[in-house]
Amino acid sequence: MLFSEFKSKEVINMRDCRRLGKVTDFEFDHCTGQIKKIIIPGSCGLCNLFCNEPDFCICYNEICQIGPDIILVDIKI
Repeated sequence: MLFSEFKSKEVINMRDCRRLGKVTDFEFDHCTGQIKKIIIPGSCGLCNLFCNEPDFCICYNEICQIGPDIILVDIKI
């Protein structure tokens, strides 16, 4: 899967059915080349100018399923 395909998917938390946003970045293990974390920006208003919420860094093992339109994760917020 290409990064452009991955970042177009909406990320949903299965615990509370909350929309977290879309993937903006990855954290890779430079030795293995595998994805360690996906990064989703915190939700903000006004085009993210005055953002007080931190980014979501979701470990790859917390991803439950990657579908055609969404990514389901199981995280405690």
